[in-house]
Amino acid sequence: MCPPAHFDVAYAINPWMDPAKPVDPALALAQWEDLRAVHRSLGHTVEELAPVRGLPDMVFTANGATVVDGRVFGARFAHPEREPEAEAHLQWFAAHGFGHLHVPVHINEGEGDFAVTASYVLAGRGFRTNPLAHGEAQEFFGRPVIGLELIDPRYYHLDLALAVLDDAADEVAYYPPAFSPGSREVLRRLFPHALVADDEDAAVFGLNAVSDGLHVVLPQAAAGLTAALRERGFEPVGVDLGELLKGGGAVKCCTQELRD
Repeated sequence: MCPPAHFDVAYAINPWMDPAKPVDPALALAQWEDLRAVHRSLGHTVEELAPVRGLPDMVFTANGATVVDGRVFGARFAHPEREPEAEAHLQWFAAHGFGHLHVPVHINEGEGDFAVTASYVLAGRGFRTNPLAHGEAQEFFGRPVIGLELIDPRYYHLDLALAVLDDAADEVAYYPPAFSPGSREVLRRLFPHALVADDEDAAVFGLNAVSDGLHVVLPQAAAGLTAALRERGFEPVGVDLGELLKGGGAVKCCTQELRD
């Protein structure tokens, strides 16, 4: 995670960002600290990346890399405003003992567009990540990568339209209208028992969630998804990240998972 010390909406690179709307830095930090406390209360270790002045989106650490089996597939951002973040992430990994680091050739935005299950790496494309990065990731990780086409600009990253609920059991939740017809059929075939989110829960970033297989941390406004998760035996934990949502991210965007 990276504290939002310099968080602001100084430009617009997604439909949720509006530089005309003021940001409350103190509230953003307090909400981020609440999320960090929740992760720790659930028994997870939180490592922190130092924020860099002039990079207001560094709080969205999920975009900075994808880590599988201790191997780090770095990011290459689509927009120049965020490109310096990629090097900051790789420097952190190098300094913390991660020996297998890959500097990508093709544009990819880390876990924004890569989701890891037991059997696959699901990979978004259509708005940010170059489809050629899918093959690049497959060669690096040695895991099958499944490409999924995103068609709704509001859900410009895969992690806004799909959440991995239990990576050991290949259990996911997703929002079908965010995907092309062919990709919806792929998801139906791969995950016939997936939890399907509705318009209301998707619009409050309910799928931008982090799960450890039991506890699912998600925006508290996603009431329908929260109830459905309970019915399936999960323990949803709601948080308020409304101030950070102004930048186009929520729980998952603020949380990069280090899979060893």
